[in-house]
Amino acid sequence: MKISAVIITKNEESNISHCLNSLSGVADEIIVVDALSDDATKEICESFPKVRFYTKAWTGYATSKNFGNDLAFGEYILSVDADEVLSETLRLELAEIKPNLTGNVAYALPRLNHIGTSEIKHCGWYPDKKLRLFPANKSLWTGDFVHEKLFFEGQIKPLKSDLLHFTYRSEAQYEEKIKNYALLSAQESFEKGKKMSLSFALLKAGFKFIQIYFFKLGFLDGKKGKMIAEKMAKYVLWKYIALKQLNGKSNSTLVVGTRWMDKMFTKQNFDRVYNN
Repeated sequence: MKISAVIITKNEESNISHCLNSLSGVADEIIVVDALSDDATKEICESFPKVRFYTKAWTGYATSKNFGNDLAFGEYILSVDADEVLSETLRLELAEIKPNLTGNVAYALPRLNHIGTSEIKHCGWYPDKKLRLFPANKSLWTGDFVHEKLFFEGQIKPLKSDLLHFTYRSEAQYEEKIKNYALLSAQESFEKGKKMSLSFALLKAGFKFIQIYFFKLGFLDGKKGKMIAEKMAKYVLWKYIALKQLNGKSNSTLVVGTRWMDKMFTKQNFDRVYNN
């Protein structure tokens, strides 16, 4: 059976060539659905002979991925993000199972996330299994705004080798991205009529830090683990701020909440809590 790789992009000139190179020898064709990039993404993609490049205005993750799937001719879809790379062991594993694909089984891949060049093996980030290889005619992406999910009714088998996810080049990029996710998540909550109080947001933010840093062993990832726990706690407040603004509410209390979070996560306060 043929495998069609499907990738959605938006200004991915710094990532896309690594992704496309890793698909060599695995994908029979590569479908790229681009959300109106204004960098060199298109030119880079079109330099690869197996790439079919399409432009589509952004309408969400699920609809964009389904659009790409509908364009593919392969019986199987390999869904890959532009900042993901198939490890060499994963390439070999996919080559091994490819002759035995039946059209009735989907495959879950363990994903190893990175910040810069640092692997993140805790914080709830690993093995981060993702259903990424699946029969084209029996699968559909569902969901709006942020949390797309693959609908597939059938047998799912795990693969052993890692899909490498070069998630963020820096702490600043990580913060910017989760701020954007907070906005999208707030929009989704707003559409569903959900609300959140400041006290609940602060409580949830504090618990999020404890959950990631201690319960999910983020401290084993060192400074990167602490940073992830902090940013995810702030994500809760960023979502609250955005949701309040969408509801047309004053953000005077939001400033207080954000300052509280910044004060809470000073090095002195953190060291005091950790050492006690």
